[in-house]
Formats: sequence, C-alpha cells, structure tokens
Amino acid sequence: MALAGCSPTELHGFLPGFVADGTPATNQTDRVAALWVNSWIVLLIVGLITWGLMGWAAIAYRRRKGQTGLPVQLRYNMPIEIFYTVVPLILIFGMFAFTARDQTIIETQYEKPDVSITAIGKQWAWDFQYDGTEKDNSDAVWTMGVQAQPDKAGNIDQAALPTLYLPVDKKVRITLQSRDVIHSFWIIDFLYKKDMYIGKDNSWSFTPTREGTYQGKCAELCGEYHSMMLFNVKVVSDAEYQAYLTTLKDEGNTGDITDAYDRLSNFPGTGKPATDSEEK
Repeated sequence: MALAGCSPTELHGFLPGFVADGTPATNQTDRVAALWVNSWIVLLIVGLITWGLMGWAAIAYRRRKGQTGLPVQLRYNMPIEIFYTVVPLILIFGMFAFTARDQTIIETQYEKPDVSITAIGKQWAWDFQYDGTEKDNSDAVWTMGVQAQPDKAGNIDQAALPTLYLPVDKKVRITLQSRDVIHSFWIIDFLYKKDMYIGKDNSWSFTPTREGTYQGKCAELCGEYHSMMLFNVKVVSDAEYQAYLTTLKDEGNTGDITDAYDRLSNFPGTGKPATDSEEK
C-alpha cells in the first residue's frame, strides 16, 4: 500500500528522468534505475541485519553489575566464520552479475540505427554532426557550439547553449569524439554518461521515448571552464527533427565536420611524431 502511493520519481530512487505519467526518457532509463534501486534495497537489508546483530551483541554481552575480569575468549567459530565469508561472496557475485548483465545490454550498439550522430567535445563546448548516408558524409549537416556565457548574476542563456536534436522513438547511435582532452558526455535525465578521448571513439546507442528538453554537461574535469561546458538536448517529433536538419543545410553547414580545430594530432598509440609547428 505504501509503494502504491509513491510517485514514479520515488519508485525510481529519486533519480532524474521520470515524470508523473511514468514515461521514461529513453528505453534504457528504467533498466538503470532498477539496478540502482534494487542495489540500495539489498544494501539496506544487509545494513539492517548487520546493525541489528551489532546492537544485539552490545546488549546481550554487555558487562553486568558485579562482573570482573575478561569475558570468555573464543579463538574461532568455524560455522560463523564460514557464514560471514560465504554470504558476502554471494552478495558480491550476485550484484556483479546483475550489473554486468545490464551493462552488456546498455552497451550493445545499434548496427543499423535510424539516426547516426557524431558528438565532439572540446574545451569547453560541443559540436554536433548529423551523419548522412554517403560514404564521404557529404550529405551530413552540423552545428558548432560555444561555451556557456553567464551574466554578472551567474545566469546562463539556455537558448545560446549548443543543442542536440533527437527524434523521438527512433534508434539513435552517437559516436563520441574529443578535439583535445578527455571529456564525458552526460545527458542527465538519460541516466548514462560516456567518456570521450582524443584519437579513440566511443559509441552510445539508445532510443529516446519522451519528447522534451533535457540538460547535458561534461562530467569529466577538463580544464578551467569545465563547469561552462553545457548543452541542451531536444527530443522532438520526426517531422520537427527533419525540419531542423533542413535548416542546417540551408545555412550551409554541410559535409563532414572539420577536424581543423583538433588540438592534438599526435594520437596515443599511433607513433606519429609531432611536426615542427606542433612542437612550437
């Protein structure tokens, strides 16, 4: 009865990404929230049992009035020691198994997504490219962003932030890249984040399931203005999404997004030496 009176936010451990009607932000947020909530339930049960045993031992074996000397000293109790070893191992392996299962599902990438996007992190903003179907990506469109610009009161113009558009109920695969240092791509309500490295691409596949505007940020300390590395995500209808791509095309933002602004060309593991200009 108590659980029936809980809101979707409370039932999902007060995590972001859930609204009154229970519609999740993506096809994966329920899975992430369930792992979070169930882990806490198990940990609280273990904690209550442990605290109870500690309290019982403190009361049952307290020093009584008139007692002197040390209590009976037991060198070991094999059944209890086996119990205290086996139970934690079961808990650890059990939680690992559920985590590994869910992570494998979440990390499975769409081979044929409806939408392919390249998100590029840079100090301290974001570039978004909506990949095309041509081999040379000549039919791709893109937008380049700048870092957040707070006013004197610290307020940020949300409309000026880099904005990523996604079509609702479409399979999305985002390729994550960096222009300089390690960043982390985090859409808060989607309950997932992934790192971005120079010279090594990451991918994230999911399906947005609820229209709306969501906040995103870099979740990896990346320099002086890390806190200003913000972006918005707009999940819209497919028609609105296509109209937005047409707008970018009309603005001339076409072709494969340039890598001329990449700050590091001596990628780790390539053995490529730096040029004289790079050394300077």
